[in-house]
Amino acid sequence: MINIALLKREIKGSYILWLIFAGILLMYISIIVTMFDPALGEVLKQFSVAMPQMMAMFGMSVVGATLIEFMANYLYGFLMLIFPMVFVVILANKLVAKHVDSGSMAYLLAAPNSRKKLIRTQITVLMGELVLLILFCTIVGIVASNSFFPGKLDVSAFIRLNIGVLGLHLAIAGFCFFASCISNDTKLSLGLGAGVPTFFYLILMLGNMGGKLEPLKNATIFSLFDSYQLMDNVAAGWWKVGVAAAIGILFFVIGSRIFQKRDLPL
Repeated sequence: MINIALLKREIKGSYILWLIFAGILLMYISIIVTMFDPALGEVLKQFSVAMPQMMAMFGMSVVGATLIEFMANYLYGFLMLIFPMVFVVILANKLVAKHVDSGSMAYLLAAPNSRKKLIRTQITVLMGELVLLILFCTIVGIVASNSFFPGKLDVSAFIRLNIGVLGLHLAIAGFCFFASCISNDTKLSLGLGAGVPTFFYLILMLGNMGGKLEPLKNATIFSLFDSYQLMDNVAAGWWKVGVAAAIGILFFVIGSRIFQKRDLPL
């Protein structure tokens, strides 16, 4: 059970944040799709030749022969990893730790809300807004592709990519929510929630450079999102998505139980 009044309150308090990130991703997705144009593709190839390590760090070393490969490299190698991650970091902190830090958690618990009901409501808000953000990006990608390059996008592969990236961000969201549940102030919540995923992404960037650092690519949570395996509908890619989602659910459960039992500075 969740508290409907609290759910509406949290959605009202966070919809502007959602719209900001949706607007940013709308702009970048549209730009990336238009860059599939052969003339711009040649420019990107020149960048890859001139700055191979820099492009590799951000997962953009391969231009891609098809539209879906191009989007996988230039959209799902960086933008669709970073922007939803930042969104869940901010929202997870806002839903629990910020209430505790500001003292408003005492007001929420004074209402007819058990801790269990309250935390379930906050989980619903975070997961719901994340799912809507990825769904929005999926629709934008399909519409933009059909507008600029009708019939060029492998829609099924694109949907699989977005399911995979959703699984990854559920894992990140679960950890960020866990960090928020164990924190009495926003500094600790943001330090853990933003610091750990950012550190993992930096490790991924080093691994993308290849050479002796290449094994680092498989040393973080981001290795559970394999765009090529998902595009090819390989079973291993789906297993990784399942593991990522399970990690997220586990962190949500642990975080909520800790919140229900711990002493709060109210």
